[in-house]
Amino acid sequence: MADKRIGIVVGSIRKDAYTKKIADFLIENTPEGYHFEQINIAELPLYNQDYDEAGAPAAYDVFRKEVASKDGIIFITPEHNRSIPAALKNALDVASRPYGKNAWDAKPALVISSSISGISGFGANHHLRQTLTFLNMPTLQQPEVYLANVQDYFDESGKLSKKDAADFLLKALDAYLNFAAKF
Repeated sequence: MADKRIGIVVGSIRKDAYTKKIADFLIENTPEGYHFEQINIAELPLYNQDYDEAGAPAAYDVFRKEVASKDGIIFITPEHNRSIPAALKNALDVASRPYGKNAWDAKPALVISSSISGISGFGANHHLRQTLTFLNMPTLQQPEVYLANVQDYFDESGKLSKKDAADFLLKALDAYLNFAAKF
């Protein structure tokens, strides 16, 4: 049987984003029977509904096909002004259009949010969950994954070194994969 393909969407496009480092940790810990792959959102042109009729940029086609090819999606997002970053919102819009051709449809999701404060990306997490509900993406409810003070989780080389955070992420990943297997 072929490996289950799980896409990881990192909400930040910043070069040294903590969310990217979390994605790297998950990819390094991919369980047997799965293939984890980061889906790049950084190069997507800003969504414009006019493209639905006049021909979309080539990057849209590539992105939509990549999303459609996955068996599930893990979202890892920082919080920007109590919501998700603009690049992530753009990616959600691009792959959900044109109307009736939602590439996210029915893909089980995991939401991981983080912040450099104690609030843990709570606002981003819940805004994203609200959008995923509309996009018809069943989303793991428990455990919820909020990572506070994320800047303290990594060693000098950028590797996740906070043991309790690593253990919790692996526990959440296991719960997600069990949840996703139902779809």
